[in-house]
Amino acid sequence: MPNVMYLLFRRMRMPLIVLISTYAISVLGFVLIPGQDASGQPWRMDFFHAFYFVSFMGSTIGFGEIPYPFTDGQRLWATFAIYGTVVSWLYAIGATLSMLQDVAFRRVVRQASFERAVRRITEPFYLVCGYGDTGGLVVRAMVNRGMRAVVIDIDPERVDSLEVADFPVSVPGLCADAVDVEALTAAGLQHRHCIGVLALTDVDAVNVAVSITAKLLAPRIEVTSRAEYNDTMANLASFGTDHIVNPFDSFANQLALAIHSPSMYLLYEWMTRAVRDIVTQPVTPPRGTWVVCGYGRFGKAVRRYLDFEGVRTVVIEAHPEGTGEPPGGLVRGRGTEAVTLREAHIDEAVGIVAGTDSDANNLSIVVTAREVNPNLFVVARQTHRRNDAVFAAANLDMVVQPGTIMAHQILAVLSTPLLSNFLRQARHRDNDWANQLISRISGLSSEESLPETWAIRLTASETPAAFAALRRGVGLPLYSLLADPRDRAERLAAIPLLLMRGAEEHLLPDEQTGLEVGDQLLFCGDLSAWRRMLWVLRNHNVLSYIIDGVERPSGSLWRWLAGDGNRL
Repeated sequence: MPNVMYLLFRRMRMPLIVLISTYAISVLGFVLIPGQDASGQPWRMDFFHAFYFVSFMGSTIGFGEIPYPFTDGQRLWATFAIYGTVVSWLYAIGATLSMLQDVAFRRVVRQASFERAVRRITEPFYLVCGYGDTGGLVVRAMVNRGMRAVVIDIDPERVDSLEVADFPVSVPGLCADAVDVEALTAAGLQHRHCIGVLALTDVDAVNVAVSITAKLLAPRIEVTSRAEYNDTMANLASFGTDHIVNPFDSFANQLALAIHSPSMYLLYEWMTRAVRDIVTQPVTPPRGTWVVCGYGRFGKAVRRYLDFEGVRTVVIEAHPEGTGEPPGGLVRGRGTEAVTLREAHIDEAVGIVAGTDSDANNLSIVVTAREVNPNLFVVARQTHRRNDAVFAAANLDMVVQPGTIMAHQILAVLSTPLLSNFLRQARHRDNDWANQLISRISGLSSEESLPETWAIRLTASETPAAFAALRRGVGLPLYSLLADPRDRAERLAAIPLLLMRGAEEHLLPDEQTGLEVGDQLLFCGDLSAWRRMLWVLRNHNVLSYIIDGVERPSGSLWRWLAGDGNRL
């Protein structure tokens, strides 16, 4: 606000000087020019009456001559004063309108308004740097889940789109370069309610700068960063970035997982999907020879993970002098020509990955490849979300959208931190284990939506009733959390996925396991089960009913009347 006032007075200095000077001269003239009172005696207007008359006359209101009719000299001066004050007002108003349309002034005003909005936030929020495809998906999913966010982006159109977005809560946005330390500070980097920074721009160098600034100025908060190059990932890891997301490595890992265990891939999709939409069927990429078109960052990641799974790949690249050649060589070309695909033996392949950085070329590769081999499993990379309709019409088996992939991973980390631990442990299980778990989870969800995942920590602040019971030495087995608080004989629609006790992780823990203070639990189930479980963990009387089946009255007076002074 001081910057706004300084700029306002600086831009309006000359108009204000002209306006004040005109009024001062007009008032002085009326004071000095003699008039006559009602009896014809000489009379001079004082400063109060002169200022009053010039005030309503200068604004063209015109109440009349006061307190006595003017002489000819006063009327002549009034004529000059009218034109002088009106012209001064027109000049001042024009200067004001010009200033209000000035880009610099509007930017300062918006920044001041942004800083006020950030200072007024009284609940935990995340600072999101970059509001492109990934940032937009993350912010929308966050606010829909009741999480707060503040956005910085260098593109003014993206920041303007925040004002018209149909978010349930306000999302302050600042148009600035995320590497600017002052911009990060203004956006709440050191705000006491800021709990995390998400560096999601499409420039790795910017993400590194944001991450290291956050680690140095606010070491208490978690930092999640996007990285598209391996050396960027190593750089981010070197100074302790909490979460690093590489969209190309992530998808390549998912593709390899789908080949290794289709059911495990489906489980991963269920757990990390941002939108809890209709349950899909497992994706089953076949084993055999795969053709990879494009040997850039994405193509290299796909080939590396497929090699790890023992899948043979043939690479097609138009400019190998820039990307390098894989061991065993490659086929030179873009892959959009049938002759190049035939040279790569597309007719003998079981799958193709169109992974260039051009959406048009990727679609062309897919169409040409299918003409030669209609039975191919087709994977295509989509760079721009504006091409959603075209890629949907292409009827692809898998579509690679880097922004969507990163958004899913980031949301999984932010909303349910234990989920990444569970997925890492589950990754080493076989397909039969995943099939059994999917069958159990399917029984918890409706036909049109996926179950929710949530984490619980047995602490005094998060679960006061359970914490007090454990401190008193009351045995609290895991199955007690799965009892319905309305009828403890009924079971909630939930499955315990992971129990974390200190550094120990127990996958699908036994429901007879006794709980301890500090335990962290990951559940999967219906949203109503989550609410009822929290009711049990936070309400002493409800937890008491779950443990011993006795319904105790709530409130000190009712417990006294019932003769029951005990309370868990």
